[in-house]
Amino acid sequence: MSELSLTVMKTIPASPEKVFNAWLDAAMLKKFMVTCEGDRVPKAESDAREGGQFLIVMESGGKEIPHSGTYLELKPHSRLVFTWESPHSVDGSTVTVDLAPTGDGATDLTLTQVKFASEGARDGHIKGWTAILDMLERAAA
Repeated sequence: MSELSLTVMKTIPASPEKVFNAWLDAAMLKKFMVTCEGDRVPKAESDAREGGQFLIVMESGGKEIPHSGTYLELKPHSRLVFTWESPHSVDGSTVTVDLAPTGDGATDLTLTQVKFASEGARDGHIKGWTAILDMLERAAA
């Protein structure tokens, strides 16, 4: 089942530079790394360099859920690749965020995550990433 993957796409009405930087800024991560209205991120840290690590603690329904990883590739304003470690992920799961300018000042974002324990876990992550990208759209506006 580890060959399962997902892809979520969204057009964000902000420049690729602004969207790229949002993924690396702890204050911005606190604004958009939530999967439901009313959830929050009480803690976010980011060592924004290849080989650097991040920590995002999501709080939902009174429970804190830590998410962490290592930045594997940071290609300014066009691509981020990082590991994704959480209680709901499997070893070796990675996320790739590709950014492309639309020509009208917006950014086409494509997020791909690989390696899931089950189809159910993958489907849950599709819902989560879709909500996160909706929040990113609001935060980047």
